[in-house]
Amino acid sequence: MGEKVSPQVRVLNTLKTSSEPNKIAVGLSKDLQKTMLRMKGEFMSEDGSGVNYDALRESAVFADYKKQADELSAIDLSTLDEDEKKAFFINIYNALTIHGLIDCDTMPCSVLDVQQFWKNTAYNIGGHVFSLDDIEHGILRGNRPHPAADKPCFDEKDPRRKFIAKQVDPRIHFALVCGAKSCPSIQIFTGANIDRGLTAASKSFCEQEISVHIKLKELSLSKIFQWYRCDFGANEVEAIKWTLPYVCEDKQYGIETLLDMLETEGQVDIRYKDYDWRLNKQ
Repeated sequence: MGEKVSPQVRVLNTLKTSSEPNKIAVGLSKDLQKTMLRMKGEFMSEDGSGVNYDALRESAVFADYKKQADELSAIDLSTLDEDEKKAFFINIYNALTIHGLIDCDTMPCSVLDVQQFWKNTAYNIGGHVFSLDDIEHGILRGNRPHPAADKPCFDEKDPRRKFIAKQVDPRIHFALVCGAKSCPSIQIFTGANIDRGLTAASKSFCEQEISVHIKLKELSLSKIFQWYRCDFGANEVEAIKWTLPYVCEDKQYGIETLLDMLETEGQVDIRYKDYDWRLNKQ
């Protein structure tokens, strides 16, 4: 394994050995995608914004999913190309979030009620332990620090560094679902559809979460753009400009108008909406 694992970490897939050592990751990834699509079809709202956790916990499809998750410990991650790896880790992050919440003794009202949820909820993937934080910040964000931390997830000797994304794609923030109502909707991604899927997810989220009021000189955005500003641009204005391709023409005009006002007058109120951390229960 090689990486340091805290005793507080809950590794939710328990298989110790596999009949298929070095299982090809892309095959298991496709099997997991199919099972997750079944879970979404039967136990999530049509738009993916809510999960029926209680019904899912007792379902046959979730039992199937857990068996497949056990096999993650035996896969060979090196068989995934960059697009497949991105899709794989996004899907696993979202599934691990659901698995972690269902595994709680009592279903929380908010994911914040579960102590160190993102730090301590993990899978063994390819012989390495990956927590939710490891997947998001270590892999998908290119080993950039957590917004509340000053150093990266993986140090120079960490064996998981070889799986770090070669390029940070800010659109991942609109695909990762942490279990809160303000999170994006749950979608299932493949290596083949990852670019198209992330663009669609970004458009859906930005259109819904960005509000423009020209007369009031007010622009409202999701907290995601504040927490992860460095992923979207070098400063606040660049981060806001990043959203332009992902909103409708009217909203583009409004954002550009407000940014012009900000440059010429310096009097635009940029607000970041309070995040609704209540559980995304259906």
